[in-house]
Amino acid sequence: MHNPFSLYGKTILITGASSGIGRAIAIACSQMKANVIITARNQQRLQETFELLEGEGNIQIIADLSDINQLSDLVKKLPKLDGVASNAGIVRTLITQVSEANDVSEIFKINTFAPIHLIQFLLQNKKLNKNASIVFLSSISGVYCGAIGGSLYGSSKAALDGFSKALALEVASRGIRVNTVNPGMVNTGIFDRTSISQDQLEEDVKNYPLKRYGKTSDIAYAVIYLLSDAAEWITGTSLLIDGGFTLR
Repeated sequence: MHNPFSLYGKTILITGASSGIGRAIAIACSQMKANVIITARNQQRLQETFELLEGEGNIQIIADLSDINQLSDLVKKLPKLDGVASNAGIVRTLITQVSEANDVSEIFKINTFAPIHLIQFLLQNKKLNKNASIVFLSSISGVYCGAIGGSLYGSSKAALDGFSKALALEVASRGIRVNTVNPGMVNTGIFDRTSISQDQLEEDVKNYPLKRYGKTSDIAYAVIYLLSDAAEWITGTSLLIDGGFTLR
């Protein structure tokens, strides 16, 4: 039976695949029969992801995408791609007044410049097949809402959304689609080693009409949709996945 969500025969690159949402995307892509190429900085954690993948045509490549030379080397090693899930990024909560120049540089270098350079190199090296799909992991922060301490993180993600819309026009003639996924809070264990208490988390969850944070699979399945032929008429879109948070 025809399944428009299948990724059978497609070669998909997932960045930031060593944990959290990136790992969930990689596993889900392999379950949908894609040939998966995963990359991240941490060799041990990337290997853990690799061992969870289904199928036999998968590849792992260690690379720090914030290093322009490593990024260039990565792209040269890649085969032709049918999809890219650009997930690598960092979350940093900083009040603007006390942030420093290096904070701005690091956040934008990883969250914004690395994804942009990745796509530049992929296009320049002709690594994207016709009708390929590019999906950027963005956020509700900076795009749909703001938060105290989220000025730098939010602006780095908002810039990515702006880039994706113009890029969608630039590559449309080749049938290449470009979209972003914009999650609300996703339970990735991000607060496990912080001073935020369980009571505070339970109170924060009340801001979500569906009464829970997102699961990594919630985001992975949305990415699968945008990578698949089921979304072949969708480009330049920001897919909001926030449990209703921005309705309030």
